Amino acid sequence: MPARALRLVSLALLVTAAPACVKHSSTPMTGKVEVPLSDRRIGQYISSGWSFDTSSFWIEGPEGVVVIDVQFLPSVAAEVIAAAERVTRKKVVAAIVLHANPDKFNGTATFQARGIEVWTAEQVLALIPEVFARRTEAFAERYAPDWPTAVPQPKSFGAATTTLKLAGLELKAHVLGPGCSAAHVVIEWEDHVFVGDLVANQAHAWLEIGETDAWLQRLSEIEAMTPRHVHPGRGRSAGPELLTAQREYLQTVIDLVKAEKPTTPPEPAAVLRVRAELERKYEGYRFPVFLEIGLPAVWRRLAQANPPASASANEGDQPAGSNPTSQP
Repeated sequence: MPARALRLVSLALLVTAAPACVKHSSTPMTGKVEVPLSDRRIGQYISSGWSFDTSSFWIEGPEGVVVIDVQFLPSVAAEVIAAAERVTRKKVVAAIVLHANPDKFNGTATFQARGIEVWTAEQVLALIPEVFARRTEAFAERYAPDWPTAVPQPKSFGAATTTLKLAGLELKAHVLGPGCSAAHVVIEWEDHVFVGDLVANQAHAWLEIGETDAWLQRLSEIEAMTPRHVHPGRGRSAGPELLTAQREYLQTVIDLVKAEKPTTPPEPAAVLRVRAELERKYEGYRFPVFLEIGLPAVWRRLAQANPPASASANEGDQPAGSNPTSQP
């Protein structure tokens, strides 16, 4: 849906106008709540910059509400539940984690403590312990006590694309390969797709593992679903033009890095040139800090794909990611 079709919705107004089916909590909101004018069954919660402007969505079904992605901080996960139930006047009965970054899975226990089942694909579930350990090392002290005390443990719905029947809805859960993470779930419902950080609206991409070519393939797979509405991990929902913009952004990253004729290890001055050009071309995009580990990862991946004739067999065998302290 076009960005202009969205508006900030007053929770007070929605609560007053809605039938009283669920007692709403007094949880305060530190983020923003939006509901598309074109489909009031869908809502979006956008966290504050303290938790990386992360989006969670909900879909209202005849038997309750399903939340997509459970947020970076437990306190914010509680806000998402409260917002969804205030707006819909129905209980949240299930949630889905789209990929293994903590801004998608850290709120799992907060949902589960309220009797809400949290689901993801087997491939995503397998990645969570290692990712959580690295991010805990980077973030736990900064965010204490608002950080999970144990590894988040969603339930697995299996390793293959399937239809999830939740809250009276039928949601097609596409299990996809690498992109911004090593595995992804994309939820397709009617003419909507919920894609997590495979798409960002007016924000820099999370390039930690450097898999830009695979990411472009993920976008092709989403385009094949022919959605009319795309719901991204960051930024407001819009139409399929978000997929086009994300493809153009990734191709620009690839072209700029290739133009530097990358070899390993990454050349700091050249990486800075690429970053400067991206920030110039995409002026106003949020979270340029994501490029700090993202661009070296892309550099290594492209250098490994096209090694010079004299390169040794072991050159460049560094992990694509690192232990970031300013990214989710």
